[in-house]
Amino acid sequence: MIPVMTPDEMRAVDAAAPEGLDVLVERAGAAVARVALEELGGAYGRRVVVVCGKGNNGADGRVAARRLRARGVRVVELDAASASGSVLPACDVVIDAAYGTGFHGTYHAPDPLGAVIVAVDVPSGDVRADVTVTFAALKPALLFSDAAGAVLVEDIGLDVSSARIHVVEPADVLGRLPRRPRNAHKYAVGVAVVAGSPGMTGAAWLVSLAALRCGSGYCRLAIPGADVAAMVPSEAVAVPLAAEGWSSAALASCDRMRALAIGPGLGRAEATVGETKRVLAEAPIPVVVDADGLYALGSLDEAAEVLRSRVAPTLLTPHDGEFARLAGEAPPTGPERIETVRELAARLGATVLLKGPVTIVAAPDGEVLVSRHGPPSLATAGTGDVLTGICAAFLATGLSPLEAGGLGATAHATAAHAGHRVGLVAGDLPELVAAFLSGHGG
Repeated sequence: MIPVMTPDEMRAVDAAAPEGLDVLVERAGAAVARVALEELGGAYGRRVVVVCGKGNNGADGRVAARRLRARGVRVVELDAASASGSVLPACDVVIDAAYGTGFHGTYHAPDPLGAVIVAVDVPSGDVRADVTVTFAALKPALLFSDAAGAVLVEDIGLDVSSARIHVVEPADVLGRLPRRPRNAHKYAVGVAVVAGSPGMTGAAWLVSLAALRCGSGYCRLAIPGADVAAMVPSEAVAVPLAAEGWSSAALASCDRMRALAIGPGLGRAEATVGETKRVLAEAPIPVVVDADGLYALGSLDEAAEVLRSRVAPTLLTPHDGEFARLAGEAPPTGPERIETVRELAARLGATVLLKGPVTIVAAPDGEVLVSRHGPPSLATAGTGDVLTGICAAFLATGLSPLEAGGLGATAHATAAHAGHRVGLVAGDLPELVAAFLSGHGG
């Protein structure tokens, strides 16, 4: 996993480093020079402009300039303040070493005339980089930026083991997901699903199929008031539920199961809300709550009251609108999004997974996992239901809600890249995720 640290956290790490600042700057500048040489494809006859500010970023840029000159590159150094808004000399690569994460003013990037832009740490102002070289850990701003280009994290010898935010990479999913022992039985990773309603059975079907494709050896699907036997994947076990007063039977369906997924397609009638709240409060196993399950929780205070009754862990999986209903306000779209999810998780005492192109998963203790791989093709009906099934299956393996959410969101997003760029439908995803988890896709 890739560590992520805020600017304040990185300053503390810098201050605690056994080496002096001059050593760290030399290492950072050397890393920038290496990346610039890769972009140049060699040194002979190449030209680079380095735009330097007054802070550490500028110092990194000046070291890179010196090292590039030593390799035979023709280098021009320009002051960031005077270069702002100008047109740069013709060159092959521009190194943006103007301003770092602590910059709060306005900076209009000079026109690079089509040259490749390599940004140092983060792009400055309105710079749109082709490559950003950052050091030791990712910065939150880079997770939400469309201007950073390809982001490279370079090791310069800093200790970032104190990071409480990490980005989950596809290899982390394959490496951390528990493997079934040879003597496993079907109930070892059993998942109960309470979802759907008459006319809304597709969501329940997707949750169940995703759970089965992601390692659940046994899946019970209960749809209140529907002819469930005709609606479930053939490998799932149908559990008939009455149209009303179904919470006791739903709780009984959790017997021998290791996790419960509840909410998609249940509906929002007053009676349904009451039954859903009871199941959430009394279910003795880990639960993934999505869609109409989140609606049933109500406002922040109502949700906290229900969740305080639980004896097992909880994972909530809202999109922005559902998050706003729970928290009382819409989440931000930039780096502040991480802290906002952390705050809601702490107030609810539950892990919160906020969906999006960058998915944030925060535990009540403040630990955060980030999935940054979601393609635009996932913006289609039903893909959230598939994510619910994935997370439920991962919970059933014994993963914590934080791990189940972080690994699940990354498996979901990575698998989608192996599907159609245009025309991906939610029903494609369970098979794609299974292929990825088997080492054959993504």
